[in-house]
Amino acid sequence: MTQTSLHSDVTSHSQNNEHGKATLGPLLCWAVVFADIGSSIYYVPGILYSTVRGLAGFFVLLTMVVFVLLTLKYAEVSQRFPEGGGVVSVAAQAINSWAGALGGMLILVSYFLTAAISCLSAIQYLGVVLPGVLPIDLWITIGVLMLLGVLNWVGISESAKVSLVSALVAFCSDLAILWTVFTHLSFSEVLSLFQSVFAHETLTPTSVLVGFSGAFLAFSGLESISQLSPVMKTPRKKVIGIALFLVVLTIGVTSPLLTMLSTLLQPQEAANEVLSTQLISLLGGHWGNNFLQTEVAVSASLILIFASNTAIIGAYHVFLALSRMDFFPAFILKRNRFRDTPHWSIALATGIPITILILVNGKINLLGDLYAFGLLGAFTLTCLGLDLIRSRERILARRRKIVPSPEKVYKNGHGTLAGVSVMPLLAHEEVPLSNGQVVIARVGMSRTVIRGIIHTLWLRLDFWLGILTTVLVALAWVVSLVSRPQAALFGGSVALIGMGVAYFNYIRKGSPPIVTAYLEGPLPGSVLAVLAAGDAQNDQIIEAAIDDARSDPVVFLYLGERRDDRAPKPFEIVNPYLDDVSAKETLGHAEGLARKARISRSFVYRQQEDAIATSVWQILHSRDVILSSLMVEQLHDINPDRIRYELTPRGKIAHLLKRW
Repeated sequence: MTQTSLHSDVTSHSQNNEHGKATLGPLLCWAVVFADIGSSIYYVPGILYSTVRGLAGFFVLLTMVVFVLLTLKYAEVSQRFPEGGGVVSVAAQAINSWAGALGGMLILVSYFLTAAISCLSAIQYLGVVLPGVLPIDLWITIGVLMLLGVLNWVGISESAKVSLVSALVAFCSDLAILWTVFTHLSFSEVLSLFQSVFAHETLTPTSVLVGFSGAFLAFSGLESISQLSPVMKTPRKKVIGIALFLVVLTIGVTSPLLTMLSTLLQPQEAANEVLSTQLISLLGGHWGNNFLQTEVAVSASLILIFASNTAIIGAYHVFLALSRMDFFPAFILKRNRFRDTPHWSIALATGIPITILILVNGKINLLGDLYAFGLLGAFTLTCLGLDLIRSRERILARRRKIVPSPEKVYKNGHGTLAGVSVMPLLAHEEVPLSNGQVVIARVGMSRTVIRGIIHTLWLRLDFWLGILTTVLVALAWVVSLVSRPQAALFGGSVALIGMGVAYFNYIRKGSPPIVTAYLEGPLPGSVLAVLAAGDAQNDQIIEAAIDDARSDPVVFLYLGERRDDRAPKPFEIVNPYLDDVSAKETLGHAEGLARKARISRSFVYRQQEDAIATSVWQILHSRDVILSSLMVEQLHDINPDRIRYELTPRGKIAHLLKRW
């Protein structure tokens, strides 16, 4: 379905091994994502109505098209980055480590507002059943957030199975409301209702852009799928495909229709500051009965609290990841002695949303306006990063003739497919001649060639659809920055403070933060420096590689010690390099020397196992492999043209030279 990076042949042991402990299949993945995205419907209609009035449902339907395209990109992100991390991993891989840090800041802004707005909405929906909570909804919301923080400190985190129950209840409630309303309206009444939207509202280019950018709030939570990669069952591609198909189906059926009906049938309630936060429950009560209204209010409260807790979990794992990447101070990683939970990161993930609620005085429409910066910023950076990765792979494939040209394939049956002549793949037929001889005539292309052509055309279409998605999402982000300056001020300030902390930590530490890369394909003429945990010659290997590089790129491969894998947790970024202090120090030293020498470099981390260095070499096609002389015998499958030994103060290092 999507382009696959050539690094898949060298997936690390920890990434492969963790899937034996993975627990989430398609249904549970759908439940976690739907519990996040599906909760948005309970507050989006009222927030959108305050800006676009009766066009709220129309804009949700319009943005649904981009949401479908966006799910295709997030499906690929989840597949490419099995360690999780979403925008952090994508931006770091596609651009550099600082872009990964920026992605982390953007998603943190989104998580903070998700926690605040979801929890506040939950209490306001509870007000349908218990009206007495509405005058003090802000303080009850703060209390609930504190309770969620305590539960995470204790170690009681959200269960995917509990999310499944709440997601099913919420989805069934949504369907019950739709069924109730449509059974009370005739077909002509439904048509006239939708036609009345454009009879009372005027569409202008400005209103279309503002409504389009604002409606993305209805689809917040899609990033959750990329954070679940470490705990997905295999085959991951199939799990992701089914889960996101269910997400698109369930959100597509419920979100646009409920937004339309709740705003068009209840314009007075939608315009009321208090009642606009209860529109879905009131819709069920008006067209159904008190039982449906109460049930929807209770189920909405539960799923919104789950969404708030999910945001807290996601936020504190991003804090941990950025600290492990050396962007945030190390104290954030500290765990308490009693429950072995990261109390500082949990405190930040809980305390910042509480602070935001106090600053806006619990005004939910203002929270909705602030939402756009982080959400659309994270979407944009993810899409852009994936486009850059895809583009590099297309260039590489073109050079190696991996991707065939349809024009060449069709022309007289000639051309290449993955570097192989198409001629032998054509279907043939024996044709007898009058003189008794038999000739072989081509009668058409084989299924292999046809599948190759279709696959190539799909890759090209998928690539350009991805570009279109990036443009549309970036447009929505730019419009939100102009139309909602308070969102730009708030989100920009939080991101700027975060990047300032990251830069200060970098200055204090004295070594640059390094993000290890995937191998996207061959680097002919490159130098491969093989470094290993505990190897006393690492410094000499680094210096020799830099001296030998000239103008060629250097790839520093660090072989870390094998560690026991543990079961990953949802929203956790599982990357063994981030916990390997020795590897980070060694590669940081390599980065410092390479930067002074102004050479092109990249860094790869793998846990030690048989033939892993050989596999990396086979992908890179390096002209020189530099390593400790003691490791030469371990590289059984490398067949260099010659081996040159170099004497250093700490012994011999070997140069395995090869002309490809």
